[in-house]
Amino acid sequence: MKHRLKLIALPVLSAAVCCSCGTTTDAARVREFIRTSWEAAVRFNPADEGTLIGLPHPYTVPCVDGTFQELYYWDTYFTNEGLVRDGRTELAQSNVDNMLYLVERYGYMPNGSRTWYLNRSQPPYLAMAVARIYSETGDREWLSHAFGVLRREYDFWMTQRSTPVGLNRYSSSAGESLLREFVSTGGARLGTDFTAGAPGDAELLRLGRHFAAEAESGWDFNPRFDRRCEDFCPIDLNANLYLYERLFARFAAVEGDSEAAAEWLAKARLRRETIDRLCLADDGIYYDYDYRRGCRSTVVSGAVFNILYAGVPDAARAARLVDVALPRLEYAHGVAVTEDAPYGYSYQWAYPNCWAPVVYLAVRGLDAYGYRDDARRIAAKYVSTVVATFGRTGNLWEKYDVRDGSVGVSDEYEMPAMLGWSAGTFVYACDYLAGAINEKPIKTLTE
Repeated sequence: MKHRLKLIALPVLSAAVCCSCGTTTDAARVREFIRTSWEAAVRFNPADEGTLIGLPHPYTVPCVDGTFQELYYWDTYFTNEGLVRDGRTELAQSNVDNMLYLVERYGYMPNGSRTWYLNRSQPPYLAMAVARIYSETGDREWLSHAFGVLRREYDFWMTQRSTPVGLNRYSSSAGESLLREFVSTGGARLGTDFTAGAPGDAELLRLGRHFAAEAESGWDFNPRFDRRCEDFCPIDLNANLYLYERLFARFAAVEGDSEAAAEWLAKARLRRETIDRLCLADDGIYYDYDYRRGCRSTVVSGAVFNILYAGVPDAARAARLVDVALPRLEYAHGVAVTEDAPYGYSYQWAYPNCWAPVVYLAVRGLDAYGYRDDARRIAAKYVSTVVATFGRTGNLWEKYDVRDGSVGVSDEYEMPAMLGWSAGTFVYACDYLAGAINEKPIKTLTE
């Protein structure tokens, strides 16, 4: 185990982190780059165009040009944080309204607004995105409509992604031809030719189902699930669904339905108890649960920050989790998505890579439990890393190396310059460091 004392030194911040006050600093220049780049990431196609699904409102894409030129699910939640903080709440709400439209059209929120994404969803953040917009607008009529749509999405997770142990999993509806494609492309990205010779068809399709499920997890690919993603109940997925249930209680209360609010809170309590029983190990860390084999994963991952962000543990369990897990995930230039361990392959969702959503969840989760020094340290590391790399490249990037702050990361495809969640997380981190975060922690939204 790495010792905490080796991790707390901050990198030198050449940029003052007073990002919200207009001071001419390196960080402020990055903020200005983001603020003036949002419009270049806006797309609008109200009708279906080939594989591109039509959406009724303008929306943002993760990259200004090149790859990722459609609306994505979990990316957009983090992007929206930057939009709202940059005064673009209307555009953020358009993103959310488009996702609500997709749920109404398909019964779930697809991975993205392309027909090839219709076989799967992504980590559920739509309820949190709705709560964020409602916190800005206070529009109860809009919330009432959104709540109805969200319940339909929740039903998708509870009927199509359930397990016998009371927690949920990732999966897909991909048919045989697409599963074979997942095997081919997934194997190529993992440096393995799964299609040559043995295994036979049944084994190929089994692998394809697991690869497709891992794509739905958003963490494609990673060492958490031992390449058997369908067999696991992930801690981040179930933490998010726990938060859905708590937010649904809040939304029901806004509508004056105290009975429904109590029912949603009861569902949340049951899920929390199940998460604690199946995923919380004796070492104080939460691990993904392999429900097929009846055991926990051994991979310490940044998904533990979802546990804090969603408010799953009590204060004592949170304290132990922070004390034990954070030193294993924090490095000189931020938090890695997994600890440094031999995984047999250089996954892009593993050490030494730092991904923006994990940083955001870490800062919010730590702050929600009162670990503000830790939260500020991690926010400052991300700001410093982005600022330094922006100074060298003129761009923000999809991921960074926690060891040296560079973009010399583990890739499974050519890494794109990215606005999206990298920008949203940077804006949030800057405002957090400047003391400009004034909304209630998401942990307390239903308390």
